[in-house]
Amino acid sequence: MMSRNLGAVAVAAMIAGGSVAAQRGPAAAAAKLPPEVLALACAPKAAFDNPDTPLRVTGGQNPSIKYSHAPGDLITINAGSRNGIEVGQEYYTRRTLAAQHQPITPQAPATVLTSGWIRVWAVDDNLSLATITHACATVDIGDRLEPFKLPTVPTYASNKPKPEKDNYGHVLTGDARRRSFAKGDFFLLDRGSDHGVTPGAQFVLYRNKMEPENFLYDLGEAVAVEVTPATSTLQVTVSRDAIVAGDLVAMRKERTQ
Repeated sequence: MMSRNLGAVAVAAMIAGGSVAAQRGPAAAAAKLPPEVLALACAPKAAFDNPDTPLRVTGGQNPSIKYSHAPGDLITINAGSRNGIEVGQEYYTRRTLAAQHQPITPQAPATVLTSGWIRVWAVDDNLSLATITHACATVDIGDRLEPFKLPTVPTYASNKPKPEKDNYGHVLTGDARRRSFAKGDFFLLDRGSDHGVTPGAQFVLYRNKMEPENFLYDLGEAVAVEVTPATSTLQVTVSRDAIVAGDLVAMRKERTQ
């Protein structure tokens, strides 16, 4: 790994347009993680306001302007040793996608897309270079940085209590404003810990076909993999048809005597 001083020299040369400009960084070792951990690390989250973005991706080391980056590219972040950045630190890269033509509010939350995570490769006083360890999507200029921490895959009981009736949540969106889902996909639910949801909670998915004197259509099942007070991230475990934004979600819950 490049030392901090050598990293500063490399960054300074690149900023100055020296001979190392447009170099590609050392390709990061493949993230040797279980597929379920990788999938969960890339899963969507919800945001109820525009987050602060003090740390973010501000460019790349390419001969021409490039807005999107992939593993092997060197990207610039807008902080260095004076901000406590050190070689080897890892960060998620994320961006917030509001619903089209709507402000971000608790009633209209945005989707947080995790574009990947990066490792700091070289550090200057005020800027740093990083390589992309894993890409969930393209890592774009403007993506914000958040400290990297591997997610914990929740466990859930093998028994399946009956789903609650007349207490339905709703399917929101997924990554990149996605509105249709199948088995293995992640989506946001407008229910969270404030509504009794816990990691590993199981759900049944329904569609109301608006037919009088008819049952709801049983679309499939899902499990909560990440929970915040107001929303949860669910993964589809059973899909009998396409699940779309607006479909109903009922939590399986043990009945108390």
